[in-house]
Amino acid sequence: MSKVTYIDEVEIKNKTILLRVDFNVSLNKNLTIADDMRIQQALPTIKLLLKNNNRLIIVSHLGRPQGFDEKYSLRVVAERLKEYLPKEKIYLAKAIEELKNRPENIIVLENIRFFPKEKDYSNIFAKKLSSFADVYVNDAFGVCHRSDTSVIGPPKFIPSYGGLLLKKELETIAKVIKNPKKPVVAIIGGAKVSTKVGLINKLMKIVDYLIIGGGLANTFVCAQGHEIGASFCEYESVQLARKLLSLAKNNRAFIVLPVDAVVANNKEDKETEVVKIENIPQNKCIFDIGPETKAQIGGIIAKAKTIIWNGPVGYFENPAFRQGTDFIYYSITHNNKAMSIVGGGDTLAAISKKEYLDKITHISTGGGALLEYIEKGTLPGIEALKK
Repeated sequence: MSKVTYIDEVEIKNKTILLRVDFNVSLNKNLTIADDMRIQQALPTIKLLLKNNNRLIIVSHLGRPQGFDEKYSLRVVAERLKEYLPKEKIYLAKAIEELKNRPENIIVLENIRFFPKEKDYSNIFAKKLSSFADVYVNDAFGVCHRSDTSVIGPPKFIPSYGGLLLKKELETIAKVIKNPKKPVVAIIGGAKVSTKVGLINKLMKIVDYLIIGGGLANTFVCAQGHEIGASFCEYESVQLARKLLSLAKNNRAFIVLPVDAVVANNKEDKETEVVKIENIPQNKCIFDIGPETKAQIGGIIAKAKTIIWNGPVGYFENPAFRQGTDFIYYSITHNNKAMSIVGGGDTLAAISKKEYLDKITHISTGGGALLEYIEKGTLPGIEALKK
């Protein structure tokens, strides 16, 4: 069976390398970088390639721009790279033609999603990108679940390898899925049930406890027959949620849903109230889990031996609704017997400034990619490297 070859398994010297990374960092309102964890995690790959006298063309996206949009420019990323690599000359190329004959040894190509053919897969664009390099390296686990041109295209045209971060991600996640120490606990947040059916089905086969929070939980609470006031709910998926609840009984997974909640009039509100899940006022919205739910979850996390967490359980951007997410974070970091994997852009943003980050076994740079890899065992970007 073909497998991915990684850059520490071969000798790549004196080459121009097209390096796909995931520098989709979270930004503050003033467009400075809020958290550069994703840049830091790609540095081992960058340094190893530079050590062997290679020249790098770094490719990444940032946000979801519709065409060129200055606020999604990778300029802030290039500037941050200069801080981490002070001895290197780094240049931000705004056009593909600029990739040719530049004297710098690191060229950061402007946001790849500024180019219309990135999202709309194109062999012609893939070939053009590849024509500036001798070798392609994918170190962007966070986008491997996408069939974007820069993710699956270059391996058709030039020799291709996986980077060190990709290797670390896949090996760590495989360990958790194939042979997890029990009890296994998964905490899943986010909004939509419809996009997570396959994942929930897969998780129910490998976990002992599936804790569901965030907007996702609202649909399940509806499926239990409760009214949820003015809260977000995917009403067309209530039937689906009901089916998943009965499936869980057949598997041995125990689905944990909120028993109480923090409610308010809107997400900017500072006036909050804790109510039982069966007593949500008609005009209020659920924005966080309540103290009883926290106590229940805390007990489950404390005895876990394997923990997978993706997605906040409340609207953490407002400090009034971040206590549930913070509580889960501290519960995981204080369980020193468990192997833990935490991933997802929102989750990383929610925990980025926290202490005890070193107590988490693996902070994954992937959100959707992490969940899809758990569900399917492979991803389009990984399959492309196997060719």
